[in-house]
Amino acid sequence: MENNQSEGTSSRRAFLGKSLAVGAGIAGTVLLDGPLPALAARSRSVTKGDVAILRFLAAAEIIETDLWQQYNELAGIPDGEVPGGTPIPAFVTAIQALDSDMAQYIHDNTDDEISHYTFLNAYLTSLGEAPVDLSHFANLPSSKVTGAQQIGRLTNLMQLTVDTSWWTRYRSSSGNPDLGDSFPQAVPGLSQGQFPAIPRSDDDLDGSTDSSPSNHLQAIANTAGFHFCFIEQGGTSLYPSLAQRVTNVDVLRVLLSIGPTEAMHFQTWHDKAGNAPAITDPTNGLTFPDLNSSPFGGETFQTNLIMPEPTAFLSRSLPAVSIVRPTATGGAAQGAVKALTDDGLFIGQPPEFLALLNKLAREADAARRGL
Repeated sequence: MENNQSEGTSSRRAFLGKSLAVGAGIAGTVLLDGPLPALAARSRSVTKGDVAILRFLAAAEIIETDLWQQYNELAGIPDGEVPGGTPIPAFVTAIQALDSDMAQYIHDNTDDEISHYTFLNAYLTSLGEAPVDLSHFANLPSSKVTGAQQIGRLTNLMQLTVDTSWWTRYRSSSGNPDLGDSFPQAVPGLSQGQFPAIPRSDDDLDGSTDSSPSNHLQAIANTAGFHFCFIEQGGTSLYPSLAQRVTNVDVLRVLLSIGPTEAMHFQTWHDKAGNAPAITDPTNGLTFPDLNSSPFGGETFQTNLIMPEPTAFLSRSLPAVSIVRPTATGGAAQGAVKALTDDGLFIGQPPEFLALLNKLAREADAARRGL
């Protein structure tokens, strides 16, 4: 699989530190080469709440990096920027049913998440604050499929319960979760069981060839495609939600600059998920419907409607407007932890891991402007 990226692209993150070890798990700590006087001078107005928000977001980005690394190992482009793993030709073919450029997109999304957490940890260090390190929790087993690195993981991609209500939420012309509305699932089966989004072992490749994946392997790829969107729509909402609690202008600038890249990721994956083939997995009955056909179809499910439909915002008495949703700030961080936990990402993690994530989330949610 050819990589056309320039050899010098990896240097753009060199200033961030010397301890990044993506290929061997999630490092989580970043050492700066020297002091940053300009940042230090402006850091005086950084509040305890600002630091709590930065630390929670760093933890969230470390978790994202861990899961995206696993996707890149088996269906992306391992290289100097995102090392580790060997793509599985049959799984790559199944993923490419959603788009022929999926390997490049998976690589670039992974690279972005690496840059997010390394920057946030480096920025925390520049402020004299402790960076976030979750590496001691990277003990979950890797997939046993040929091609996966056999290293400890933070996240479990083999028992997912994927919420696909983001699909109908962004197509609703009247509903907004910030106003108490709920939305139907686009793929109901994904929310009703535990399903793999990567091959768990070579047994998941049975019946597949490099040019023709089995329906079982295609269902795994479809699950991954919808999971990509679930993860990135969460980040799309999380940054503007927490930005409303920031005091320091530089910290606000960080959130307002990283957040939109999450939205770029989400719209990319939103577009690709609509191409998931309509199939039924013969091993577990998981069905991916044709979202353009009855009883689906129409504005609520039509697959090429990937722009946010204008909807109610702030008050139903105001005109509909195209927005990110949700962006209510109350409990945003704790809601993100709950969503990731319900997704199944942390199956196998000890209670101490969830206790730490929830502590970071509570501290971020407690932030107030000026405090």
